[in-house]
Amino acid sequence: MNEKLPGLRERTRRAVRMEIAEAASALFVERGFEATTIDDIAAAVGMSQRSVFRYFATKEEIVLGKFDLVVDDMLAALRARPADEAVWTSLHHVFDVLVSLAEAPGHEEMVEPIHRVIFETPVLLAGYLQKLQQIQDAVVAVLLERAEAAGTPHAADDPTPRALTAAAFGCLVAAQHSWLASDAKGSFADAVARAMATVGPRA
Repeated sequence: MNEKLPGLRERTRRAVRMEIAEAASALFVERGFEATTIDDIAAAVGMSQRSVFRYFATKEEIVLGKFDLVVDDMLAALRARPADEAVWTSLHHVFDVLVSLAEAPGHEEMVEPIHRVIFETPVLLAGYLQKLQQIQDAVVAVLLERAEAAGTPHAADDPTPRALTAAAFGCLVAAQHSWLASDAKGSFADAVARAMATVGPRA
């Protein structure tokens, strides 16, 4: 019985974090990131400021913390790809996790506005790019593991896995810019596919 309690607590914590993040995102879109205070967010979810800080250390983390929650899913998606699949193709499928979140029923209306808040707020954009770099490091580690398991390990000074990963994530950011520039008229999946196709044939 006790073995199940940590899992239950973690699920409850995630649910509360999601509630706070969704309420905060709506306020950020309505009022702007800088104009929205922690007190405003706390009031929106019926909590004290102190309670909000138990779930998020900073206001920036409320927006960007969700990316920490999807890292494991992205790495799992990469590990699930066929061992002999082209790395570029596997990396493309890693982004399916983000596409699924962006296109999840009930979330579409908020995805474009909160992306715009991130890209138009310097402190958020800097934090977002830092998160992406951390994810890239984790992806490179999995690619190195995969190559090792296949009997074709990369030399320590081989730039290939990091270069391909950096290029793929560069395409992700380019796709986000393109999608926002179109006012999200097309699908996010198509924007990612177009960006990766631009680089893929030369990768």
